[in-house]
Amino acid sequence: MTDRETPKSYHVEMSLPVGRDEVWDAVTQPGVLRQWFGWDYDELDAEIQHIFVNEATLRAPERMGWADGSYLEVIGDDDNTLVRAVREGSSAEPERYDAVEEGWRAFLQQLRYLLIERPKGARRTIYLTGASTWRQVLATAGGQPANQGSRLTTLTDADGHLVVISGREPRTSRGAGRMEITISTYGLDDAAFELTRKRWAERWTPLARNAQVTTADTPAP
Repeated sequence: MTDRETPKSYHVEMSLPVGRDEVWDAVTQPGVLRQWFGWDYDELDAEIQHIFVNEATLRAPERMGWADGSYLEVIGDDDNTLVRAVREGSSAEPERYDAVEEGWRAFLQQLRYLLIERPKGARRTIYLTGASTWRQVLATAGGQPANQGSRLTTLTDADGHLVVISGREPRTSRGAGRMEITISTYGLDDAAFELTRKRWAERWTPLARNAQVTTADTPAP
């Protein structure tokens, strides 16, 4: 098997000023997972059940693992916690794009927001996909971006919603590539959520090639 065929190794971690037990609950309880993991689509609940309940195996007091050898680990005390998502594999191309690795980078930012900002109400997301450039996306998103890796940026939009932007191309690239944007809202009623969805869709659709807007009642793009 070549390095290209071997799954890429990754080590993604997040430090949180939150007690270990609360963080462990957040990564193991489906009701809490829904408040930060992934993005809404018509099978998110089934995905959470499959990944974190059906397929996960407890390998240590605060470690769960999967059949491919990857694992999620929670280490800490009553005040501070380190969360690690790890997979051993090929290290020949450390900058090679890996969807699972970038997914963990994005999702742990969403976990951090939930546990530190403690937003009120149920989470509802708007998930935007399509091809565009980093420059176009950041200009459209607004806010003050915080770079969280070579392919990931987070910001808070004008309405106070967490926006996580992930690109297939590095942020230094000037070319267009697949972009994924997750806007996490909390506590919005149907009318307020629809208004937020409409505003983002109106900005995104003319900007991106093959633009799609996904919410809880639509299939995954």
